[in-house]
Amino acid sequence: MTSFFKRNRDELLAKGIDPARLPPGQYSTDRFPVLHAGAVPKVESATWEFTVNGLVDKTLRLGFDGFRSLPTKTITADIHCVTKWTKFDTTWEGVSTTALLEMVGPSPDATHVVVRAEQGFTANLPLEDFAREGNLFAWRYGGEELEVDHGWPLRLVVPHLYFWKSVKWARGFDLLDHDEPGFWERNGYHMYGDPFREQRYWGD
Repeated sequence: MTSFFKRNRDELLAKGIDPARLPPGQYSTDRFPVLHAGAVPKVESATWEFTVNGLVDKTLRLGFDGFRSLPTKTITADIHCVTKWTKFDTTWEGVSTTALLEMVGPSPDATHVVVRAEQGFTANLPLEDFAREGNLFAWRYGGEELEVDHGWPLRLVVPHLYFWKSVKWARGFDLLDHDEPGFWERNGYHMYGDPFREQRYWGD
């Protein structure tokens, strides 16, 4: 362990934070860095839609107001970026993935999810991971409306995987009977992305 990472973990101990919450190769920060590929999309709430398709009993299409009228929940979770920073105790509010799955009724053949976002961006997850309690499509962070740089009007939050799976500017998802790599997965990132196993890139 380099002196930087050791010092960071020592600082956590001094604050009474269990360093075991920090995955290997990560350091903690109080900041929320902004990282994404390409330009920040310009999203108009008047034309925004969220859709669910694929292997479901009933497809779903909701506008901006319709989505925000759904019941919400709030979670507090640690988030871990593949670029090695971790932020503890982040708070998000939105619609749970389980609630959306209940609305559409996944087919017994469905095994994976591809999340779709602005500008053709996608990310893949096993259905059982997508459906975990504590996952949200969120529009509030830290009690405030989510900033555009962090994914407004809607961001998927999947805290147990590296944060590239928590897709910004989400527009919906499709249920599939196979795994299908998303944008980053086609460009060298791990298909699953468990931070505690350091599954950052191909071959990890």
